[in-house]
Amino acid sequence: MHNKRLSVSSLIEPTWHCTQLGDESCNSASSDICQLSNNSWSWDFPVHTSIISEWGLECASSLVKGLPASSFFMGCLAGGFILATLADSSLGRKNTLFLSCLIMSLSSLLTIFSTNVWIYSVLKFVNGFGRATIGTCAMVLSTELVGKKWRGQVGTIGFFCFALGFLSLPAIAYINRGSSWRTLYFWTSTPTFLYSILVPFFVRESPRWLFVQGRTEEAVLIIKSIASTNQNISRISFSNLCFERETRNNVDHLYTAIKILAEKNWSIRRLSVVMVAGFGMGMVYYGMPLGLGNLSFNLYLSVTLNALSELPSSLVTFFIIGKLKRRSSLLGFTILSGICSVMCIVAGKVSATLQIGLEVVSYFSACTALDLMLIYTLELFPTCVRNSAISLMRQAVLLGGAISPVLVAAGRKNGFLSFGVFGLMIGICGLFVISLPETRDRPISDTMDEEEYKFEYDNIS
Repeated sequence: MHNKRLSVSSLIEPTWHCTQLGDESCNSASSDICQLSNNSWSWDFPVHTSIISEWGLECASSLVKGLPASSFFMGCLAGGFILATLADSSLGRKNTLFLSCLIMSLSSLLTIFSTNVWIYSVLKFVNGFGRATIGTCAMVLSTELVGKKWRGQVGTIGFFCFALGFLSLPAIAYINRGSSWRTLYFWTSTPTFLYSILVPFFVRESPRWLFVQGRTEEAVLIIKSIASTNQNISRISFSNLCFERETRNNVDHLYTAIKILAEKNWSIRRLSVVMVAGFGMGMVYYGMPLGLGNLSFNLYLSVTLNALSELPSSLVTFFIIGKLKRRSSLLGFTILSGICSVMCIVAGKVSATLQIGLEVVSYFSACTALDLMLIYTLELFPTCVRNSAISLMRQAVLLGGAISPVLVAAGRKNGFLSFGVFGLMIGICGLFVISLPETRDRPISDTMDEEEYKFEYDNIS
């Protein structure tokens, strides 16, 4: 996400001014820059502040200008399908996290040396490919290292760090205002590259995944390493530990996890529900910030309020995740988001302040619902397919985000086609979670057979 926001900054078309005094044919407010001679106008800032000005794309088609952003999203979709399944099969959580971070950081650093929009777009695709599963791997790995008591809180810490990282981007852009867009890429890519170097030395593989893969000795060594920091736990014998291993053949095949998911009716049903819910949340999460220009309120203040709402959303999720049931929480936040989104249309005719207030509440609720949905999804699926299931849910979120710009454009003439549709979609899609089992305070499973047994036992009891 951070790299997506960064690409928006580098794609901004700089303002310009007329260079010849008294030239009535040139007006920076109304003239078409493509109809003017090159010596009659000039950019207000150095040409290297944006790829639009540096590569002369001001008169290029919208397809060319939008190619980098589209390439990034396509890379995210491809990476989400390929890398996520590797985390469940041959590579594991730790190695996939390392590989993803390395791909994302190196492609970002190489973007600095781009000489045209085509090379830039290819590198944005690679960047999206690497970025796609970083959040998923980090969340799955961290939650599989703790028990059910702290599972929700540990998973939420990642959302909090994401929000802090997102909020740091405007500060980095402000400090480097007027500098080359390449400078922004350097300062945001370097920390990721350093982090990817540290992963092999400081991050432990998930013992759960190792047990499922039959690598018992490695799993026990990691558990002993973790337990060595606690004297009471370190006295426990690990010789009798017993974890069930996934019994399917070809467990190292690239798409084995997807195949395993498709073999059980209950897993297909759960996956369909979380993807439908994620689709509705994605429309609001990605669409609302894009639709702020359709509101009556100040655009810059609206963007700031939306950005700031992600931080308290993560904090609220952290404190309620262990206290409230998953289904009721999701229903509450998705319905609240939907109602406030629809009411934005009517409120705009009454008060701009009331309108932005409802929009912020709707966006905040959607962010909280998305955080809860990610935690809920990792609890619904066993270790052998968990990373793939969460990744597919995230793909549905991205799909909702990909459709939202079309609705935002249509909403410029009819507000219902943007905020009205957003509200209806997240409200209706959120209702599907009623069919999912409750997972709060329930231990997570490691294999499909174990999860199916728990599912059948819960239905009987």
